[in-house]
Amino acid sequence: QLQLVESGGGLVQPGGSLRLSCTTSRRIISWSSMGWYRQAPGKQRELVGTIFNRGGASYADSVKGRFTITRDNAKNTPYLQMNNLRPEDTAVYYCNVQYRNVMGDLNQSWGQGTQVTVTS
Repeated sequence: QLQLVESGGGLVQPGGSLRLSCTTSRRIISWSSMGWYRQAPGKQRELVGTIFNRGGASYADSVKGRFTITRDNAKNTPYLQMNNLRPEDTAVYYCNVQYRNVMGDLNQSWGQGTQVTVTS
């Protein structure tokens, strides 16, 4: 069982920046992908972006050019750098990691979320 914990959320003005972090109690070794999702009140959870161990990345159209996912080398968990934030980015942000166990089965872990609020 992997426990993920997000941090770095807060209240910012439009045009501002935040960097979200995701930590674990132990390093993830056999990861296949890692990324971030978000959920606004009354809406379904949606993909923000993800990076793949095999290479490459995928981002939602709404955040392309503004958000960047990078890897924490110590834990193999994702950072999320958010620039030029907009009010519509307001949501609870969740980190996610997909990984293989020793049997080769795919597993997935989620954090509890961190609130990002963009408003004047």
